[in-house]
Amino acid sequence: MTSILKLLVATSTISVAALGANPAFAADLGTDAGTSITNTVSVAYNVGGTGQTAETDSDVFVVDRKVNLVIAKSDAVNTSVAPNATQQAVTYTVSNQTNDTIDVLLSSEQLATDDFDVSGAITYYLDNGSTAGVFDAGDTLITYIDNLPEDSSVTIHAVANIPGGVVTGDLADLVLIGQAAAHGGSGLPATGVGVQGTAFTDDSGDADDASQVQNVFADTAGTGSSDGAGDGYHSATDTYEVAAADITVTKTSNVLWDPVNGSTNPKAIPGAIVEYCIAVANAAGGATATGVAISDTIPANLTYYNSLATGPATVPAVIGVVTEGTVTGSTCNADGTGTGSEAAGVVSGNLGTVASGSTETLVFRVTVE
Repeated sequence: MTSILKLLVATSTISVAALGANPAFAADLGTDAGTSITNTVSVAYNVGGTGQTAETDSDVFVVDRKVNLVIAKSDAVNTSVAPNATQQAVTYTVSNQTNDTIDVLLSSEQLATDDFDVSGAITYYLDNGSTAGVFDAGDTLITYIDNLPEDSSVTIHAVANIPGGVVTGDLADLVLIGQAAAHGGSGLPATGVGVQGTAFTDDSGDADDASQVQNVFADTAGTGSSDGAGDGYHSATDTYEVAAADITVTKTSNVLWDPVNGSTNPKAIPGAIVEYCIAVANAAGGATATGVAISDTIPANLTYYNSLATGPATVPAVIGVVTEGTVTGSTCNADGTGTGSEAAGVVSGNLGTVASGSTETLVFRVTVE
């Protein structure tokens, strides 16, 4: 950026005025890349006391592009998932700290230092649905971020499936990788669809060219295994954490009646009626257990109670197999709303869904032979 001003001066008085253009300016990121800056100088002088025509010259250069892409995990907690869950999202904030609008090319990496890898194709969604920051049906499937304005950011969900066979506490790290690229067309944020631009190349090692916009990579190192500082990429890691259902089963019996004492302090003598309660508990903090099914084979010397006994008061009612009851402490409540069945000495029943932190029961009665 050198200007040569030729002067033929005998006896002269010289004054210099430098005139600069008014560039476009982003609040924090400086002058926009591609802005042409013109600096004009005017030299006035006299010869023999007579004013001469001023000599002028201008210098022009364009502002170069300082490329700085920043990706961060969107929150401070891991994403809780269950085994075999599908379409599970981890969420990132992608910020453009470049003095220009850019496209961001997206890819991902699974690290080898965690407990498992997610399965299926990893897809990316622009968070523009009904609930900000939460992956939902309204978010837009994308393959890259189109036309991300300077000094702005978007939320991106990376979505994958969780394999079976993982257990509570297992972790999977997913690295979202962004690469800065030239903006190729209109789209984001309204639709997320446009023309994908070409990744920038670093011109830091080249001589300055005043007529061309050159790229200087200013990004810091990310968490990706090959993401170093000043490479035009940036990356961040979010983590899936498995919270599988933690199921425990407790089976208890209670003598309700015997043919001698009736219901007053009954004992487990022949002819006595005994009630079994099977309680299925799902510990708090885990995943919901679904399709919970119970099968219980009645042991020898007991028969399924399906016909009302006779004897002293109060003879217990025939209740069949009652499911989906609750417990109070260690006591089963008589509030089940579902039904099971008994066939050939095998009691069965479905509890369906047992939510985290809850307990459901199956109750049936037998007679001591």
